[in-house]
Amino acid sequence: MAGGKACPEHHLFLNRNGQSITRFGIHTLVERYASRACAQSPSLGTKRVSPHVIRHSTATHLLRSGADINTVRAWLGHVSLTTTNIYAETDLETKARALAQCAPAAEPAVNKPWRQQPDLMTFLRSL
Repeated sequence: MAGGKACPEHHLFLNRNGQSITRFGIHTLVERYASRACAQSPSLGTKRVSPHVIRHSTATHLLRSGADINTVRAWLGHVSLTTTNIYAETDLETKARALAQCAPAAEPAVNKPWRQQPDLMTFLRSL
């Protein structure tokens, strides 16, 4: 390292000038290729595509596929699990599955106190 900065030859990704690519350079590349991808997938034109969205989507998919949250935390470079928990928040698919479990019964509910409804308590404990 010279002057507190790493030499470009130590970096994996370089810009067209042979310098270390910046986060702004990465953002420009993502925007450019998202724009080009719209030709084949026009629906991308209505979506927000950025490095952060890609990072968030990847973390969400990793968690949804069963990756340990500590592994995702390390992959994202987070110091605290509190920061990583943002990615573990309920997504739309999880919400849809939860709502499907709450479909109304064929029979109307009886107006009993919840403590007198063992089926309700069993259902709530299963969530």
